[in-house]
Amino acid sequence: MRYVVIGAGAIGGTIGARLAEAGRDVVLVARGAHLDALRESGLTLDEPGRSRTLRLPAAGGVDEIGWQDGDVALLCTKTQDTVVLLDALRAVAPAVPVVCAQNGVANERFAADRFASVQAMCVVLPAEHLTPGRVVAYSTPVPGILDIGRCPEGVDAVTEVVAADLTAAGFSARTDPAIMRAKYRKLLLNLGNAAEAACGPDDPDLRELADLARAEGERCLAAAGIDVQSREEERTRRGGFITEEPVDGAARQGGSTWQSLRRGAGSVEAEYLNGEIVALGRAHEVPTPVNALLLDTVAEMAASTEAPGSRKAQGLLATVG
Repeated sequence: MRYVVIGAGAIGGTIGARLAEAGRDVVLVARGAHLDALRESGLTLDEPGRSRTLRLPAAGGVDEIGWQDGDVALLCTKTQDTVVLLDALRAVAPAVPVVCAQNGVANERFAADRFASVQAMCVVLPAEHLTPGRVVAYSTPVPGILDIGRCPEGVDAVTEVVAADLTAAGFSARTDPAIMRAKYRKLLLNLGNAAEAACGPDDPDLRELADLARAEGERCLAAAGIDVQSREEERTRRGGFITEEPVDGAARQGGSTWQSLRRGAGSVEAEYLNGEIVALGRAHEVPTPVNALLLDTVAEMAASTEAPGSRKAQGLLATVG
């Protein structure tokens, strides 16, 4: 099996590099300065106590890949880029299995509309990508938990092979026939991403703001009758696997939305995190003022390339009263 990693940033870069180190065939898909750096100098993966640079094939788009039987597309982009990429992928590889290694729960819907074989992956991988050509993974004793299952449910041969390859690459990866339960729990956790990005991880009122967003999410998922992994199940799954440590004396600065603002990416995936909850709230008449505010705030910050941490949680809390 060859892994075509679409989006070789913090998540895709870490997964792709480790799969290659484990002897798997890997091609990275990236863009801009990051693609240039991959082609010129290789991909540097830094982890606690370890750094290395790998020379891997890198393409600027899925149309540059010579697709073949046995390939799998590992989608690691932000959700706002998914539809365009899936349409481009379908044009050149309509039968390829697609693995959604992304936050949120919308990517699987988008992929299932276009491809027959779709896998959902619940990604717990504390990593950072701020510099072209470099990704940093902060967790020990494993870099991440990457559980996988067929979408919408079940396990098949692709699920088994991908999980085995990821395990060989040093991740904790299990097959899960009800993987979307875990992805909905991860969605609830990710509702705090926008708050962290807007206010910064050191804001004294950040936790209160994030907890309010998650409480709205819990109420919306319950109203919609969606089966969600319990907090206890989630904590048990992470236990003993995910411990963040500094790399080169520096701790991880912020999560994925914070990093998007830091890089000046121009867009964030909050529409498919907080926005997912806002949409459910409208459908089931559950108020979601905190998630709506966070969505609008980080979207505004991204559009104006405002630096992360520029807002105050206390001020946002006062807005929703």
